[in-house]
Amino acid sequence: MKYINEKLLELNEFLKKCKIAIIGIGVSNIPLLEYMHNLNANVTVFDNREIEKIPPEGLEKIKEYSFNYEFGPDCLSKLNGFQIIFRAPSCLPTKEELKAEEKRGAIITTEIEMFMKLFPGKVIGVTGSDGKTTTTSLIYEIIKNNGYHCYLGGNIGIPLFTKLSEMCPEDIAVLELSSFQLMGMEISPSISVITNVTPNHLNIHSSYEEYIEAKKNIFKYQSESGIVVLNYDNDITREAAKDAEGKVIFFSSKAKLEDGIILDGNIIKDCRDKLRRHILNTDELILRGRHMYEDVCAALAATQTLVEPEKAVKTIKEFKGVEHRLEFVRELDGVKWYNDSMASSPTRTIAGLSSFTERITLIAGGYDKNLDYTPVAKPILEKVDNLILIGATAGKIFDAVKAEAEKEEKQINIYMCDSLKDAVTLAKKATKAGNIVLLSPASASFDMFKDFADRGNKFKELVNSL
Repeated sequence: MKYINEKLLELNEFLKKCKIAIIGIGVSNIPLLEYMHNLNANVTVFDNREIEKIPPEGLEKIKEYSFNYEFGPDCLSKLNGFQIIFRAPSCLPTKEELKAEEKRGAIITTEIEMFMKLFPGKVIGVTGSDGKTTTTSLIYEIIKNNGYHCYLGGNIGIPLFTKLSEMCPEDIAVLELSSFQLMGMEISPSISVITNVTPNHLNIHSSYEEYIEAKKNIFKYQSESGIVVLNYDNDITREAAKDAEGKVIFFSSKAKLEDGIILDGNIIKDCRDKLRRHILNTDELILRGRHMYEDVCAALAATQTLVEPEKAVKTIKEFKGVEHRLEFVRELDGVKWYNDSMASSPTRTIAGLSSFTERITLIAGGYDKNLDYTPVAKPILEKVDNLILIGATAGKIFDAVKAEAEKEEKQINIYMCDSLKDAVTLAKKATKAGNIVLLSPASASFDMFKDFADRGNKFKELVNSL
């Protein structure tokens, strides 16, 4: 007999009677427009962009469905008298207009939070400053390849809320969750993962503490039956274990844990019941770099109650990684080109640099998230022959590397370029055969590109046209 989601039916009846606000016309909210139209709901759409910058797909739907709309930087001044508000992840619940509506009795939520509250199956959620996309994707592949019917969503995959009517209690949803999505959320996945926590998005969060607390929301509402997977090597995630209601499973590439998943030399081991089982050798993996092996450990820890690690090995060995994460593009004249556009923080660029033994020409720089670039300077000096800088953070990276070079009395070639095209052209000229060209920006993309995928795709186009 077909499963009927009674909670979803109740919500639909509620929505039909509500005055609804949808804030932000992005990937997750555009499908909501059609969903609300099918319910004949009373909807007003808000977006802080001017009308000419609204995605055409969203604008066409708003007009087709005759929804009310308010656009522009002051649009939220018209946010008044709504029963339920679906906010875009980047519209934080700390905004005064949202707090005022909540005080008046409005429900403030997101597409992904509402999905989690109504999904009848098991949710596995992954967050972290670095590595969450690789970890989420690998968990999904392990689960899918071992007989489960599952969905991939959150920050990646597809918006899932509008698919709820198709889902059953036996299904599993694997979600990548950002700090923006987690902030204000009042539900946690039954299995939660935090890969690590380092400073990030400080241009949007009011403080590092706010960012950390948002990340911890991923397990805050778990019961005693919940599972949280934490990075033992990261001070913040290790300490977060004290706040967990459910079972904690650690993973580590540095400590020889008695209980957890560890990287011991080149061997990944499952440590349980006073036994250390050899799961696989990292030499057998397509993935490259210690940080990638840590993601494998996290994925094994997250799936161990659903899939025995030995059964997950085949999937792990065949996993090629995700697009824009140390993605091999091509080899030209003895030089290998790699796209690591997803590296939008200094810590991820450091991890990318450490994945290569060859000398590197590094293309870095981009949108400024108010991050400290001092930590990346020393690894750049150790691994990079040519540093090519673009974007808003070029000056900050230049200053950090120059200061470190003077301190260590080292030399490095540093170039400033106006565009990614110029950077690629210069990289071809400057890089010797046998070396690597790596796009690993240590910065977000929004100063010059739509997003990291747009930046990575443009890089690949430029490299493949050489």
